[in-house]
Amino acid sequence: MTKEVVFTSNAVPPLATFSQAIISKGFVYVSGNIGCTSDFTIVEGGVQGQTIAALQNMSKVLEAAGSGLQHVVKANVYLTNLTRDFSDMNAAYMTFFEENAMPARTCVGVASLPLGASVEIECVAELPDA
Repeated sequence: MTKEVVFTSNAVPPLATFSQAIISKGFVYVSGNIGCTSDFTIVEGGVQGQTIAALQNMSKVLEAAGSGLQHVVKANVYLTNLTRDFSDMNAAYMTFFEENAMPARTCVGVASLPLGASVEIECVAELPDA
């Protein structure tokens, strides 16, 4: 089985325990992204600001892999306060995808996320030329 590690200095650097993404068999598997800066500071703006930052970072990783948000087929979203933040996260999330071509998605509530983040998003995307 062949897999390729994706790394771009344009995105938040990964921790030593994972890669920004992996390419395998025509798909890009992007690790979870939280809304933080390159020095691991959570961005301002609550869950909406964090969602925007996470998806902007995810977009940079996908670009480095030769894909993009328009090729996302599945996303997983994790929220530390599902009841309070679901609507606000969705409002920000929807601005990154075409209304009639939203990726398949799961959204779950979790006890906590790294660095005290409110949201984490991971995805699987197609490689358009694979």
